[in-house]
Order: sequence, then C-alpha cells, then structure tokens
Amino acid sequence: MRRKTVFAILSLLALAPIITQAAGPTAAALAFTCAGCHGTDGSSVGPSSPSIAQMDPEVFIDAMQAYKGDQSHSTIMNRIAKGYSDEQIKGMAWFFAKQKLRLQPQQHDPQLARLGAELHDKYCEKCHEDGGRPGDAGTLAGQWMPYLEYAMADYIAGKRPYPRKMQRKVDAAIKDQGDKATSALIHYYGSQH
Repeated sequence: MRRKTVFAILSLLALAPIITQAAGPTAAALAFTCAGCHGTDGSSVGPSSPSIAQMDPEVFIDAMQAYKGDQSHSTIMNRIAKGYSDEQIKGMAWFFAKQKLRLQPQQHDPQLARLGAELHDKYCEKCHEDGGRPGDAGTLAGQWMPYLEYAMADYIAGKRPYPRKMQRKVDAAIKDQGDKATSALIHYYGSQH
C-alpha cells in the first residue's frame, strides 16, 4: 500500500509542470505585459498612456473588447487586445482593479482648472463622480493631460465612440464655454493628484 501511495505522489509531481503549463499564465503575469505603457501596477508613468489601476473591471473589459473588435481607435491597443482571450482580459481587469492608483503632479493652469471644476460639476459629475476619481465611468482625475487631450480629440473627431451620454454633455460644455471647455476640463483633471 505504501508503495502505491509513493508511486501516486511521484506521478503527480511528474505531471505538475504539465498541469501548470496547461493552466496558462496568471492574470498578474499577463498584466505585466502592460507595464511598458501603463506602469507595472497600472499607474502610468508616460504622458500618452492612461493609468488603469483601480479601474472598474467592467470598464476595463468593455475597453479591451472595443479594441479587440476594432470599435475603438488606438495606435496599438487594437492589435494588443486581439492577443488575449476573453477570460484573460477578465483576469487582467480584476488584477488592475485591485492595484492602488498612484498619480503624479502635473503642471496646469490654475485658472483653467477652476473653470474645469465648474464645468465638471455642471456636465460631468453625474457619471464621473468625486471629481473623476476611479469609478464605473473610468478614471479622469489625475490622468496625464496629453493622454486626455488625445482621447478628447479622438472623441470629437469621431475616431472613438462616445460612451453613453457623453457626447451630449461634451457638446453642452463646448456650447457653454467654446473651445476652452475641453482644455479647462483637462487642466482640472490634470490638477488632481
């Protein structure tokens, strides 16, 4: 009997590398492939990539599926997203949701940031609660200002589909303050850290 038990244990140990390999990489290992642009923990250190730490998992999944299906414009994310299965995307979403968002101070125009705060309260707060902090509509507070400028330019040019009621709100803010509306909002979000 003892011999059979030892044989069974040795057999399982011999199969362990095969079982582990079949399971595939962990969500953390997959998430590290994002580090070059989004930081090792999802807090971006580069001005043209957004921070994705503390991102609502559904927002992450929706964004990745939009890139994967060529429904959202990006320079590289469309190709990257196609390399992941739906299950891998879900795993990465939960990995990043659990990471602490670390924001960096940015130079901003205080006067524009004050106007942006007013515009945010009037047009954006309903979806982007708490001044745009992480939530179910994505993170705006503390995102890199160049990234926000590129993203807004894509929305306005029709290269990126507006989520939910966003186009109506952006149009209203622009009608209210003209071309400086988006710049003011960007300075407001960039001023938070």
